[in-house]
Amino acid sequence: METAAQPRLPRAERREQIVAAATRAFATEGFAATGLDEIAAEAGISRAILYRHFESKTDLYRAVLDRVCERLGAAVGERPGGFTDAAVDGLIAGAAADPDGFRLLFQHVPREPEFRDFADRFGTGMTAAAHQQIAALVPDPAWARWAAKLAPVVAIEAVIAWLDAGRPDIDAAADRVRGAIGGVVSAAQHRPEPTEA
Repeated sequence: METAAQPRLPRAERREQIVAAATRAFATEGFAATGLDEIAAEAGISRAILYRHFESKTDLYRAVLDRVCERLGAAVGERPGGFTDAAVDGLIAGAAADPDGFRLLFQHVPREPEFRDFADRFGTGMTAAAHQQIAALVPDPAWARWAAKLAPVVAIEAVIAWLDAGRPDIDAAADRVRGAIGGVVSAAQHRPEPTEA
């Protein structure tokens, strides 16, 4: 807890400290199972100080998700050409820089109806970017749409598995994620051999 011996932080720094602590706390159990007392303890402050910066747990959670989306969006970037190698590199870099935020956005938020729009917006953008690139590689429009919806899911799950494995060899991680996405594209391109009657 904040004591008289601790220096008083400027408002913006204190807010950032609370958001960072809340990200860690929420990433463990999600919104419903995380209490404000846990967040205050994680931040090393009192609940009263927390309420000076955020009106409610919902207000704080939205601030956390805004920050996660902003950082991950900056890492992935708006890149011409779709879901490119650089976008995959950015996705991994964003997850490495904020693993709690990445897990929160893609593991907890999709199961939280009140906040699902955060993950949905990010996923919709990834699907559109993937389709832009995959449509040029997969001639069948239905299979191109299928691959465009599946490729971001595979990428996200591959990055979460990489985080869970202890983040082995970040330089090789992007190649492996791209390989998994390549498997989706290859499956969409596959034309079965005609069977003989």
